[in-house]
Amino acid sequence: MAGYKETPRQKMIAMMYLVLYALLALNVSKQVLDAFLVVNQNVENTNTSLSSKIAATYNRFNMQYQLNQEKVGPFWEKAQVVKKESNSMTQYLQHLKLKLVEVSERKDSAYVVSHYYFDTLVPDPYHPEEMKKIKELNLNIVPTKDRYNDVTNYLIGQGNTKKGEAYRLSKKMTVYRDSIIKVMNLPDSTAKVGLVTNYRGKHKIIYYNADRQRQDWENHNFYYTILAADITLVNKIISEVKMSEFDALNYLFSSITEKDYKFDHVEAKVIPNSTYVLQGNTYKAEVLVAAYDTKTKPNVRILNGADSITNKNINRAQLVKGKSGVVQIKLPANKAGVHKYAGIVEMINPATNRKVKYSFTGKYLVAPPSLTVAPLRMNVFYLGVENPVSITAPGFSSSQIHPRISSGKLFKKGRNWIALLKKPVPGNKVYITASAVINGKNMLLGKSEFRVKRVPSPTAEIAGQTNGLIGKNTLLAARAIIPNMKDFLFDNYYFKVISYSFATLINGDWLQQNIKGNVFTPGALKMIRNGRHKQKFFFENIQAVGPDGSIRTLNPISLEIK
Repeated sequence: MAGYKETPRQKMIAMMYLVLYALLALNVSKQVLDAFLVVNQNVENTNTSLSSKIAATYNRFNMQYQLNQEKVGPFWEKAQVVKKESNSMTQYLQHLKLKLVEVSERKDSAYVVSHYYFDTLVPDPYHPEEMKKIKELNLNIVPTKDRYNDVTNYLIGQGNTKKGEAYRLSKKMTVYRDSIIKVMNLPDSTAKVGLVTNYRGKHKIIYYNADRQRQDWENHNFYYTILAADITLVNKIISEVKMSEFDALNYLFSSITEKDYKFDHVEAKVIPNSTYVLQGNTYKAEVLVAAYDTKTKPNVRILNGADSITNKNINRAQLVKGKSGVVQIKLPANKAGVHKYAGIVEMINPATNRKVKYSFTGKYLVAPPSLTVAPLRMNVFYLGVENPVSITAPGFSSSQIHPRISSGKLFKKGRNWIALLKKPVPGNKVYITASAVINGKNMLLGKSEFRVKRVPSPTAEIAGQTNGLIGKNTLLAARAIIPNMKDFLFDNYYFKVISYSFATLINGDWLQQNIKGNVFTPGALKMIRNGRHKQKFFFENIQAVGPDGSIRTLNPISLEIK
């Protein structure tokens, strides 16, 4: 709108905005209003794309700064100023959109945010490869998007006071534009930076309305324009801010003498195959220069047992020649314990043709073969129960481990091993051992001991009770004795009641029935149904068979009708 140089995409958006703005002056139709919403969405998509590009530029800039803070520091500090001012300007513009909807809807900010904003994930411009959640305005659902009275008064103000928010916006745009121009060392009249309002350098820009009368930038853009047009224009200004930030960052980044940096990052790195090595094996690792050049042929001098390479011990260091920017080293692992080593990477700097050295240190753990066997449910094995166990050995996959049990069966089920013992064992103890093939030899990894116990007896219950008062209807509804395995962590293992005696006193006579199974017989149900207040019923000699095949006598049950 001010004639400065824009990208083809910006020109297209600006032209669409001008056409729609002109049509609005002619009593806009619903179709034109809908078109405005499309343009607004297009601008918002452009802003999201710019945010991703800005994030990538900051990331590249930061990598160079970490390499050489002394050289890159002055440019990086200016980039931080650009970031701070751009963030401040963008936050103001986002708040302005919220305020415009508040004014148009005549609602407070809490109402506007809860009804017209939605959560969305967008690229974080200052944390590359991360997303952040923000509140985004959904202009489509704002009822007053086609009204202009309230927003015009807010933006332009009453009369010719020039105290409306548009004048504050114009000043902020000018201040921000001047800061970008200063960072990029450009003249005031440059067309490279947008955000032009009433002035470009010393030359005043003149705007005209449809009657060819002069206007300032504020009236030209915001006088009697509907809310949808105002929001679209503010989003366009956000786009110009982001483009200015992007241009300033690229200018600062290109000001660094990039030929001084052959790599994105220069640092000696040790990449071990594993830092946990079994005794008798070999420690293997790769030492390379991060972001290395495959055309280089670095050498490594490495000394086992040292904290650093010095002039005194360098003669004892082993020389290992590299290829394609990578050096492979091998260190012995004959003795258990933590082993340390130090070394230097030597390579030619193509910029100076001089040898440069990068030091590194590392350590690795040598451990004797070991076996870990852990029960997954309890710390014992129970007879007649599938006892799941985890069998692992550091440095070995599950397919390499071959476990055995001293009694019973040990088999794989799903991801875990199952220990199953059906008969008592001498001393009530079993042992699990495991071996693995190491360098062609079968090696014992370890041995673990487990106690063997019978499954604990369950508690006999009727309607969850073992004694005390009970309602007659509750007792009739229970209809059976249930063996409850309290605090037993195994699923699908339970006892089965096979017999019990049922008795009660009626008119001084002791009446008893011997019942098979756990269900009340018709005779027992009849006695209960005819029972009176405070009459007691006794369930005794309860026999149950467990998963190991043993028969247990469970606790008696005494219940009184309340």
